[in-house]
Amino acid sequence: MADELLVVRCQLGERDAFAELVRAWHEPVWTYVRRMLGPGAADDVTQEVWLAVVRGLPRLKDPARFAPWLFTIARRAVTDRLREQYARPETPEPADPPSGDPAGAVVERAALLAGLAGLPVREREILVLFYLEDLPLADCAEICGIPVGTAKSRLDRARRLLRDHLTAKGFQS
Repeated sequence: MADELLVVRCQLGERDAFAELVRAWHEPVWTYVRRMLGPGAADDVTQEVWLAVVRGLPRLKDPARFAPWLFTIARRAVTDRLREQYARPETPEPADPPSGDPAGAVVERAALLAGLAGLPVREREILVLFYLEDLPLADCAEICGIPVGTAKSRLDRARRLLRDHLTAKGFQS
């Protein structure tokens, strides 16, 4: 309900309401973009998402559907960036700097991130939206533009692929 009120206030032109909306949703959007594209493009693409939100917010008819609408915009921005990346020759991306975690946790996290990055884009996207962004399956399906049944199938396939990858690397399920 709080997001719905913020959206209505934004549509009425309140700048403070938009700042609150950005504070509330910037981190989830940035995290989604980072997990889909990697650390190099997350800031730029997230900025593009917020620019699209500013432009489109006055036309949002159902303020209660803000989260799926926002992630649909983010998905389109990610898709556009992926198209650009696929058109360019491949260059290796720098690895994340070590975070100071204990060695075992670092290895597990690296294996999980490598497994996630190794998934096909569709399966990675549904895992990120469902598990990491905590969106309901119906919202994930709406964001991806697919039926709920297809979202369930992709989620099941993504889990299986990630489990197989981690098992192959020696991790127990």
